[in-house]
Amino acid sequence: MKQPALYFPHGGGPCFFMEWTMGPPDTWDRLADWLRGIPASLPETPAALLVVSAHWEEPVATVMSAARPPLLYDYYGFPPQTYALEWGAPGSPDLAARVRRLLGAAGIDSASNADRGFDHGVFIPLKVAYPEPRIPTVQLSLRAGLDPSEHLAIGRALAPLREENVLIVGSGMSYHNMRGFMAPRTRDVSAAFDDWLAAAVASVPEERDQALVHWARAPAARQCHPREEHLLPLMVVAGAAGADGGQRVFRDEVMGAIVSAVRFA
Repeated sequence: MKQPALYFPHGGGPCFFMEWTMGPPDTWDRLADWLRGIPASLPETPAALLVVSAHWEEPVATVMSAARPPLLYDYYGFPPQTYALEWGAPGSPDLAARVRRLLGAAGIDSASNADRGFDHGVFIPLKVAYPEPRIPTVQLSLRAGLDPSEHLAIGRALAPLREENVLIVGSGMSYHNMRGFMAPRTRDVSAAFDDWLAAAVASVPEERDQALVHWARAPAARQCHPREEHLLPLMVVAGAAGADGGQRVFRDEVMGAIVSAVRFA
């Protein structure tokens, strides 16, 4: 069976594993519930996960190749216990090599990194979705420059993995303006962009790709993403979708902003 491709919000730092004080204590509960439902929503248990996180950028697409990746606690100012979290998913050197072969066949430069650990865009949401970390997991970087067309091309090159029972995941935030959270107008601004995004991913593939390439023309685009690294994982996922349609499968308001998740097929 072919796995879907997912793009979801990964929350704020280690938000699911601490007492949340920057707003109502249930701020992240609905997202946590949705993440827990991911395994049951899939056609079968994935053979592996390939995750593109907003928190890793390299000059070329770079894949983690360690057999036992560590964790990278790349968040700041949170309670001490959040720096002792564990999520020991195995890596997959074989999948890392397969990713590089597919990228190379598409003429896309790549590299591997055997030292880097899973950042919080990977291990925080996946610790919720897969608390027993048995599925081999590989992280893929964004490409510096954050060109949406390049990331769509990366996704297209990796699309065959879906038929090899690999779940391709984009981990970011559909709204990511740190100054905008809790601001009075943010809900309306983020809702306008989010509705545009939902319509864009539901379009036929050619129109979808054009809309995503020109995402900065969307309503309130730069108000929602002053810098687009949290949106770019969606481009990889959309590229991997191929002819499959997309739809918004989760929507919530957190800290005054609308955030959403997207699934293709």
